[in-house]
Order: sequence, then C-alpha cells, then structure tokens
Amino acid sequence: MLTYIVIAAIKSLVLIHVLLGAVAYTVWLERKVVGRIQNRWGPTRVGPFGLLQPIADGVKFILKEDLTPPYVYKPLFILAPFLAVVMALTSIAVIPLGGQLPLGRWSTGLQITSTADGTGDINIALLILLGVTSIAVYGIALAGWSSNNKYSLLGSLRASAQMISYELSLGLSLVGVLLLAGSLSLRKIVNTQSGGLVHWYIWPQLIGFFIYLVSAYAETNRIPFDLPEAETELVAGYHTEYSAMKFAMFFMAEYANMFTVACVATLLFFGGWSEPWPGLTPQSLPPLVKALAPLFWFALKVFVFIFVYIWVRGTLPRFRYDQLMAFGWKFLLPLAIANIIITSFIVAWQS
Repeated sequence: MLTYIVIAAIKSLVLIHVLLGAVAYTVWLERKVVGRIQNRWGPTRVGPFGLLQPIADGVKFILKEDLTPPYVYKPLFILAPFLAVVMALTSIAVIPLGGQLPLGRWSTGLQITSTADGTGDINIALLILLGVTSIAVYGIALAGWSSNNKYSLLGSLRASAQMISYELSLGLSLVGVLLLAGSLSLRKIVNTQSGGLVHWYIWPQLIGFFIYLVSAYAETNRIPFDLPEAETELVAGYHTEYSAMKFAMFFMAEYANMFTVACVATLLFFGGWSEPWPGLTPQSLPPLVKALAPLFWFALKVFVFIFVYIWVRGTLPRFRYDQLMAFGWKFLLPLAIANIIITSFIVAWQS
C-alpha cells in the first residue's frame, strides 16, 4: 500500500506539471496559429520564435497587483478561481494515458487513479469525469455573483445556462459509445477499439462525435460559444473584476478543460493510445520506450484536437445568445436522443 501511495503521488506531481506546462504552451500555440490566420506573426520578441512568452506572461501575472474591489463578497470572490482550477485539474486524474509502465519489480498504469495492483482503472471513470466537470460551472457562477458587477453577473448567468443546456447533449452523445463498448471503464473502452483505426468508434458514432464536439466547445466557453465572456457585450464577463493570478486561474482552468475534452474524445472515439495501424511501433525497441510509445500516439491525437480548437477560434464568428440556446435545445438534444435510439436498435439486432 505504501508503494502504491508513493507511486500515485509521483504520478500526480508529474502529470500536474506536464499539464500546466502544456496549458502554458497551448496559449503560445494559439497566439501563433491565430496570428498566422489573421496574417500576423504572433509572439516573436521573447526568446526564439517567442517560445519564452508563456514564462514572461506567468511572471507578469505573479508580479501584477492583486486588486480586490471594495463591494465584492470576498470569501466567494477568492474561492471561485481556486474552485475552477481544482475541478479542471481533478478531472484529469481518472483519464488513462497509456498502458502499463514497468518500474522494476512493480508495474503501474499510466494514470493516477489505477487499482491497487496498477493493472486497471475504476470501472465508473466516465461517470466520475462527467460529475467533476459539471461542478466546474460553480466556479464561474460564484465569480460572477460575488463580483457585485452587472456585467460579471450576466456573464455567469450565461455560462450557467449554457453549460447546463449543452451538458445534456454532451452526456447523451457518449451513450452510443457506452452501448457499443458495454462498459463505463475508459481503459476497457480503449481496449475494445484496439486493432487499428477501422475499429475506432468514430465510424459507427460519427453523429455522436459531432454532438460531443459541438457540446464540448460550448462547455469550455470557446468560440463560437464564448458568450459568457463576450468582450463587445460584457467587457470580459465573469472575470471582469479579477486581476493578477486570480485572473490567470480562470484561463488555466479553461485550457485545462480543453485538454480534458480532447483526452475524452481521443479515448472514446479515436482508439485512445492504440496505433492507427498495427505494427507501427517497432518490436525491437527497449521495454521502457515500447511502454511509452502508446503515450506518443495519445499525445498526437490530443494535439490534433487542440489544434482544431484553435483553428475554429480563428475561423468562426460568435453566435447570438438566442441562436446558441436554440441550437442546443432544438437541434443537438433531439439529435443525441435519436442517435441513442438508433444505436440501441443496432446493438440489439447484432446481439
């Protein structure tokens, strides 16, 4: 048990540092890609190709004065950004990133919440993931309400309504995959897709993936669904009154949630850490390198999703709020229910 606790603590520290580093350089990548889309250079002045820009931004946020307006409700005003970050980082704990990693006499799964023997994950990982991510809306709602600012309050109300509306479609979009896999365990869902891309669930669940992708953009408040922080309408929405590191925490939570969404899409629709074609990983590799090879495939697929996130931001305009709500309730939700019914009939017929 002591060995299990020590290994879990080490994995937690490593994963948090890797995730926060990935978040920082995703901001750099987004500024570079959107700059190119808009015929600009993006960051270029701090380090080669602007690679030190995330570090400069971090130092700037740390050194800036942390202002607290006099009329805010201080306990919740301070708690809100911490709640948003904690929920965003907690959700990554149940996500498996690969197979087994040999550590001498021991072996552990490439995820934080593995079983005591390190051979598997909890069998309701997907339910826990959906539950943790649904709590993240409280951080935004409390930030807007506690700021005692009408623009912040409107932004938090928009975020709450938007997340609740699209969370239904997002959850229902995954039911088709669960019916095909017959399990809530993320590791088992990936194992059922082994054998190459022809076995990935993106093909039988193309409609489910479309619903998931659109709902995920809305859940993470990204363009074209960034109504809660629409600068032209609400100044900056729910984080109008925030500054310094508390302001940065909301952005950390947003980008961490982007990674969570990309990881779930990779696991459920694109075979997780499995190779696109069997035999792509040479068998002559050392055991440790061979054990880490699935991590490469997983990271590559997640990177593609993050790039699509950025591409959509530089391409599409923002919806009107009535269009956003109507699209969620009148189109996505009925489509998700229809996808479940059709998948159920197909699974029953094949069995």
